[in-house]
Amino acid sequence: MSTMTYAAQDCATMLRRNLRHMLRYPSMTLMLVGQPIVFMLLFVFVFGGTMGAGLTGVAGGRAEYLTYITPGILLMAVASVSLGTAISVAMDMTEGIIARFRTMAIARVSVLTGHVVGALIQTVIAVAVVLAVAVLLGFRSDAGPAGWLAAVAVLGMLAFALTWFTVALGLVSKSVETASNLPMFLVLLPFLGSGFVPTESMPTGLRWFAEYQPFTPVIETVRALLLGTPIGNNAFLAVAWCTVIAMTGYVWAKRLYNRDPAR
Repeated sequence: MSTMTYAAQDCATMLRRNLRHMLRYPSMTLMLVGQPIVFMLLFVFVFGGTMGAGLTGVAGGRAEYLTYITPGILLMAVASVSLGTAISVAMDMTEGIIARFRTMAIARVSVLTGHVVGALIQTVIAVAVVLAVAVLLGFRSDAGPAGWLAAVAVLGMLAFALTWFTVALGLVSKSVETASNLPMFLVLLPFLGSGFVPTESMPTGLRWFAEYQPFTPVIETVRALLLGTPIGNNAFLAVAWCTVIAMTGYVWAKRLYNRDPAR
């Protein structure tokens, strides 16, 4: 068999390993999926009446606010899974299994690829569950099949980028506790963007940050695709940010993984 075939087999083996870890420790998946659902329930049922009535150009309440925040909640689900990826990678690094893998005749790319593909599968599950809960609560979309497909593609692109970035964060962490804290800002970014309130309602300094941080154009693109509103240049900015994050994470992770293990 060719080198590419052996590498593909090794990647499939590492993917099965990560999927088995997900099945063996379902509490991690439940926590990552449950966190955005808890925030959605909190904001809709506690703050939704007031926040929905205050949305620009909308005279409504909880239903309108649910429609507004669902794209931000979906991004929070993506970010939550990426946090779990950092923890999983850090566990492998600190428990010595990576050192064992280095002595085996397996493709070096397979270990990280298994983590990335496994995380993407976990992200699909998380987004599907969160979206199902949103629909049960009353979320409705005006998007057709093309709009839904495009929204899923944008979320997948962000998931791929954040996964590689958090793989690097897991590799650079000295402990599992550090790996659980380093990516936490990713879960908070939707709050500091247009995920829960329009950026126009924010003070000047915070508004500037919210409008130029990476998550805002992604949220606005997904929102426009699902609700049929104008996208503007948000799609271009979303693709650009995801590309930069993915390339940075991939190069950083590859360099960390290939460095001298006796550092």
